[in-house]
Amino acid sequence: MGYDGRFSGDFFTNMAPGEVLSAIIERAADLHVSDLFLLAEETGLRVAFRRMGGIETVAALPLETGRSVVTLLKAEAGIDLGDRRRPHEGRRIQTVGDRVIDLRINIIPTLYGEDVTARLLDRKFGLRTLEQIGLTRIELNKMQAMLSNPSGLILVTGPTGTGKTTTLYAAIQYLNDGTRKINTLEDPVEYAVAGLRQSQANTKIGLDFPELLRNVLRQSADVIMIGEIRDEETAATAVRAANSGTVVLSTLHSPVAAGAVQSMAALGVNRYFLSNCLLGVVAQRLVRTLCPKCRVAYDISESPDTFSDVQSFLEPGFGTYIFGPGSCEACLQQGYSGRTAIVELMVFNKALRQLVAKGCSSEELQTFAVQQGMLEFRRSAMVKVAMGVTSTEEILRELPTDQLGLDL
Repeated sequence: MGYDGRFSGDFFTNMAPGEVLSAIIERAADLHVSDLFLLAEETGLRVAFRRMGGIETVAALPLETGRSVVTLLKAEAGIDLGDRRRPHEGRRIQTVGDRVIDLRINIIPTLYGEDVTARLLDRKFGLRTLEQIGLTRIELNKMQAMLSNPSGLILVTGPTGTGKTTTLYAAIQYLNDGTRKINTLEDPVEYAVAGLRQSQANTKIGLDFPELLRNVLRQSADVIMIGEIRDEETAATAVRAANSGTVVLSTLHSPVAAGAVQSMAALGVNRYFLSNCLLGVVAQRLVRTLCPKCRVAYDISESPDTFSDVQSFLEPGFGTYIFGPGSCEACLQQGYSGRTAIVELMVFNKALRQLVAKGCSSEELQTFAVQQGMLEFRRSAMVKVAMGVTSTEEILRELPTDQLGLDL
């Protein structure tokens, strides 16, 4: 069983393990899957894809075939075949047509065998520009203005799997015009990009972000991208670099844009130094985009105030319809054909910096930023709905109710 039945019935009968594995990876690449799962069960191996944030089973392999496929994948990824009791990591490259698919593989022992999770990085489709990540025209202008500063700290926040790294790469690509020396510190390096000086953490030899960052500061970088700020030393060093003439970009875990300040403070960063260098925070979530070929428009002209809060942010001609999913072959009857970011973009001006230095709460920072023109998640989501980018059902599925102003 699968999205279109391709893997149904006896599709894999008489196939060698290598052919089975290639067919699964090629199908995952065709569907722009983010993660491939090979899940060990009592009677066989379940194959599942994560696509547009959701997981769907696409095939079931017999026990022996499944074990052979996992063994082959481990061998090609350079993983020890004899040790099935410990977690392992590896990497495999596969060419699909004119595309290069990079599989980052993690294996963990479970009750019935080894479970495999492979993150698929498509070098042709994985990288996006700032114009493609989901910013409104006004937000795009603000983001570009932030990135044009000669120094300062820009943070991208949100839970795991919300596209933070994609946004970082989009920002770095905007800056990567040959006039700046750009160093990245990643774990692992997601995409090899010409013009960047990319370094990868290696905890097995004690090479972590703090160690890399201390040394890259001696490399005379104009821009430093840190994959994630997750310890006190990295946070303090990033702030020191941003205060010393370098543009620093990184990710952080916080639910809303204002929460990034509290997260940095919790890591021991001095609020005064943070307020001096903080340029902005991008908080984001990912929602599925409606299929443009089958989306359904519903006239709401009898409710003219539906989008009154965000009318000034809409392009001409929008605001009189609300859109929902349809069904067609182009989107495999799902009604959705991709994903986009719902964004809170908090740009720090003098007044906001003063609030940070004073130790104001996240709620106070958030309220003040909205008064200064920031689109919080609720209104940012309304813009996407009014523009026909996504549906209200998708917004309610992906965004917490407290961030939508709902009391359920």
